[in-house]
Amino acid sequence: MSRRVAQRRWPAVRGAMGPVAALAAGLFLVAGTAGTAAAVPAGGAAAVTAGCGSDGEAKQPSAAGAAAARAATAEPPAAAVGTAAEKISYRLPSQLPIGMWSSSGVTLRTPVTKGTVRLDVRSRGFGTDSLSIQRYVPKTHKWTDLKSRSTGSDTHGVFTFPVTAGATAAHPENVALRIQDLDKPGTLTVTASVDDGKGHTYRAPARTSTATRPDVSVTGWRSGGGLHRGGAPSGPFTVTVKNTTDRPYPALYASYSAYGAGTGHALAPKDLVLQQYRPGHGWERVPLVAGGCDPGMSAALLPVARGPLAPGATASYRLRIAVAGSAPRDVSHVEAGATVGNGDLSFFHQDLPFAVR
Repeated sequence: MSRRVAQRRWPAVRGAMGPVAALAAGLFLVAGTAGTAAAVPAGGAAAVTAGCGSDGEAKQPSAAGAAAARAATAEPPAAAVGTAAEKISYRLPSQLPIGMWSSSGVTLRTPVTKGTVRLDVRSRGFGTDSLSIQRYVPKTHKWTDLKSRSTGSDTHGVFTFPVTAGATAAHPENVALRIQDLDKPGTLTVTASVDDGKGHTYRAPARTSTATRPDVSVTGWRSGGGLHRGGAPSGPFTVTVKNTTDRPYPALYASYSAYGAGTGHALAPKDLVLQQYRPGHGWERVPLVAGGCDPGMSAALLPVARGPLAPGATASYRLRIAVAGSAPRDVSHVEAGATVGNGDLSFFHQDLPFAVR
């Protein structure tokens, strides 16, 4: 399991800090190479330097974390799937938007005594260790993770949970599940089966889904360019997000992060001037915030979409950056980048480095 994926598997950590604070602390440790679009767990980055900020910062819950907590206590609708002839049926939506929970479920039509439901998951384009699958427990009104085990293959995972049900074809029993991909686009196929505890195993038809995410592009940025201390800002560049999935993307955010260090000094927020253009407002300065003990900095861009980004809708962030005259003379290069995500998980990052002259 890669470090990036391992960090994603800590939901408590992901909800502990907001995306901007986390990106400032560790974006460049986990974001990948220039020009790539990779899902970066905001809270995972925070885990790299969790001890750097103040106690108040570390304990500040994010809005996304609160929303996730509300979703975790909401009882899902029960709906039978499959045909009356199937002892076990499994449902899976055709798309799994990355970073969002997608409803799934198992329907049983045969008695099960201390049996086990098993989900064999085979993926293409990403590893199954980046998947989270949970079932809803009516007695506790909570979601709980399914047990998972390694098969020795990054693209084959097994998830199980115990079950006892007096189900029949006339009175099926439903188990609500939800699934989430925290990594890259690709496809997955799930085959559900149940051991009824009496020596019989029944299998459901396999279901295939596509893990997808909004399309993000950065235009107008001059790769390899440079900026002068106290000089004019860069030319405008635009981060464009188009929701190409079949579901609204909630809590959409975009952020900008930067890091620059010389032989004896590092850039501070006062040394860079980030501006964002908004129709009717013109160019507005967006404050950069230092990243705790890390000399990096980041800024949450001003929102450009009201509410969730609907399928087919586009959100554009028009930006420009300048280097203030206060920038240390020994800093000659800045690592910077733009990140887009929803809630506390980012699904796109692109490096935007520049020289300082």
